[in-house]
Amino acid sequence: MIYFDNSATTRPYKEVLDTFVKVNEQFYANPASIHEAGVEVNELLDRARMQVADIFNTEEKCVIFTAGGTESNNLAIFGVSKANTHKGKHIITTKIEHASVLEAVKSLEKDGFEVDYLDVDETGTISLEDLKQRVRKDTVLVSIMHVNNEIGAIQPIEEAGQIIHENSRAVFHVDAVQSFGKLPIKFNGDKGPDIITVSGHKIHGLKGSGVIVFRQKLNIIPLILGGGQEFGLRSGTVAVPQAIAFAKAARITVENAQAIQSKYKKWHEDLMKFLTGFGEVIHLLSTKFGADHILSFSVKDLKGEILINALQERGIIVSTSSACSSKQKTTSHVVTAINVAPKFKDGVIRLSFGAFNTDEEIEKFKEEFAKVIKDLKGVNYK
Repeated sequence: MIYFDNSATTRPYKEVLDTFVKVNEQFYANPASIHEAGVEVNELLDRARMQVADIFNTEEKCVIFTAGGTESNNLAIFGVSKANTHKGKHIITTKIEHASVLEAVKSLEKDGFEVDYLDVDETGTISLEDLKQRVRKDTVLVSIMHVNNEIGAIQPIEEAGQIIHENSRAVFHVDAVQSFGKLPIKFNGDKGPDIITVSGHKIHGLKGSGVIVFRQKLNIIPLILGGGQEFGLRSGTVAVPQAIAFAKAARITVENAQAIQSKYKKWHEDLMKFLTGFGEVIHLLSTKFGADHILSFSVKDLKGEILINALQERGIIVSTSSACSSKQKTTSHVVTAINVAPKFKDGVIRLSFGAFNTDEEIEKFKEEFAKVIKDLKGVNYK
């Protein structure tokens, strides 16, 4: 099987799996316990937290381990907004955010918050001038993803951060689930984000693992109450094996980032050139300015499910859009936001690369895709 759905989830590194098993077998004590076994586990947890803090250029106390991107995004949005109502009740986000952001801010709208949704252009990119005009004195949170999970559009987060911090007291949250390990992202003073969220299973780590990381201590309230673990922001016995496995995956990802990214860039350029060879039957949603690990395109007047099934019969796995919403029968909100023509709306396909993909798999995809398009559309590669 050739797997090109890494933006949905990734195959874990063997080192990550080995780490997870070892911690479960040998370091299973509760890190909050005061006995020797608990202290030993807590030291391991502290070490993992320090490693993550170093990656993002922040302090250990600013790293909170979570169950993944959705929880981290929810904590950022609800936690910041509800803790800062004395400053205002205005939020800014974009029309192409992940559902874990959009559904959270929609919930806050029902509680009396005012939300501005930034438009994007045909490439999926926001206007910085639009952002500047929307920021107000009572804006408490701005949430903008770094890389869009469906089309790979990259947002100018450093420039956005500067605008936000110069014109408001708002907290800037960046969903980096699709960018961490593919593009540089860390804290850099008032340039860029105040909060970064990451999911483990998108970086060859484990499902059920992730982090929310803060540039500095913020006024934020927890979603989960109880024993006060994770500096009071996420109560409940810490899932130490997942936390340590996340730190392991993050370290491997950062160490290999340059080499892997060069492969993604080569594949992205190669496949974009290949797809243009089918003429008007193919519409590219991704651009050369987007993230290299995501390539989205559409086939004219052809449902994406038909193409997915045809490729799957040839041992190639791709997806239609975000895995979180691909089973829904409505057009993706991202496709709608970038104004894809009606004849291409139903045929959107996403290829997303991971660390285990190879040059040979790219060539195999091109060979099989050409056969599929000839069979389904009667079009030959030019």
